[in-house]
Formats: sequence, C-alpha cells, structure tokens
Amino acid sequence: MAAKSSIEWTGRTWNPVTGCTKISLGCKNCYAERMSKRLLAMGAKRYRNGFSLTLQEDLVTLPQKLKKPHIIFVNSMGDLFHRDVPLEYIQRVFDSMARAPRHIYQVLTKRSERLREVSAELPWPDHIWMGVTVESSSTRFRIDHLRQVPAKVRFLSCEPLLGPVGEMNLDGIHWVIAGGESGPFARPMRAEWVDSILRQCREQEAAFFFKQWGGVRKDLTGRLLRGRTYDEMPALPPLHPLELQLQY
Repeated sequence: MAAKSSIEWTGRTWNPVTGCTKISLGCKNCYAERMSKRLLAMGAKRYRNGFSLTLQEDLVTLPQKLKKPHIIFVNSMGDLFHRDVPLEYIQRVFDSMARAPRHIYQVLTKRSERLREVSAELPWPDHIWMGVTVESSSTRFRIDHLRQVPAKVRFLSCEPLLGPVGEMNLDGIHWVIAGGESGPFARPMRAEWVDSILRQCREQEAAFFFKQWGGVRKDLTGRLLRGRTYDEMPALPPLHPLELQLQY
C-alpha cells in the first residue's frame, strides 16, 4: 500500500525499492534502516531482507490504482537511484508515475551523480518533482547536479542538517526543506544554519519549509522557527486535481 505518512511535507509514501547502503554523513543514523530492522523483527514480509536493497516489483504500478489524488513521497525507505537499481526498473517506476498524473510525486535521492547520468532517459511531466539531500557544505555539489535535471519542480532536503550549507546557488531550485536529525542518536542542529537557508530562500525566491528541530524527542522540540512555522510549498501545476481539491 501507499501508506499515509506523518512526514509534514507529504501525504503518502510509496516504496518500489526498499533498503540502501550508506553514502554520506547524513546516512549515519538512517531512520529507514532503524525502521526496517523493526519491521523485520515484526515479521513484515517486505523487509525479510532487512535493509538490503530489494526491488518491490509488485508495487511499481500502485499509484495507478489510487483513485483519489495524493502527494506521494517516492522511496522513503531507500534510494531509487542506488547503483544496484537497474535503469530499466527506474524507467518502469517513472512510467508508472507518468501514467497517473492525478498525483504529485516527490522523488528524493542522495545519488545525484546517477540521477544526472540517467535523467535524459526518464520522462519528466510536471507532476514529478525531483529533489536531492544536502546535509552540509560537503554535499552542496548535489545542487549543481540537480539543476541539470529537466524536472519542472526541483527541491532540496537539508535534513538532517549537520552543518552550515554555505552560500547556495538556488537558480532553478523551487523549494527547500530544512530540519534537524531525530532519534536516539540525533546530532544537534544550530539555529544559524537554518537562518542562513531561510535568508537565501528569501533572496532567491525559493519556497521554504521548516520540518523540525529534531533531537531525541522531536515532539518536544517542535517546528517553530523564530516563533512561527514555515510550511511553504512550490506551486502545483495549474488545474491539477490536487489544486482543485484544495480550492473546493
């Protein structure tokens, strides 16, 4: 199933790939890895391989079966652009998204090099948004890779934010999410790192979404930044079913 999500910036999650391998510092305390171990212990068949990369073939066409429009985070439990995911499989996932344009799809990867390499072989209708994770200045190069992808909406997930990102070129970037790490081993996030991202979004006209302060008890630290919440989103395609649903 495309599960309902508690992630503040999406509606549902869909995982045609589960499992991954660590690629950068942001992966150290991976929530998906923790969750997969828990699901394995509970006997969940989809996580019989634990956090080893697994193609969930029967889920590829799932969005086409969902009649109501949703905002869907693609691959919250893995990375679709992992080197061990065949290009043909990525193409099947993108074809499935293209065939169900009533949904908005938020695809997120840390493998920006592979994304850039294969992007010309994928369809990019307006309802498929593409993002990369930028945890600190050491992964800022992913923004340049993303800019070369012909997605209508490009976004950054600065979560877990582990250090200052520095000055970013947000030309062609439409949305930036920022948030601290959560969980038992959460690393701290400093307010000035978030302030810098917000300033740059304002200066370069990108939508800004502050997800959380994080920490061991993210429910206690909350989502307020300087006394308010930031829930900005990029504009939906004109007359998209979700836009009409919000209007009426």
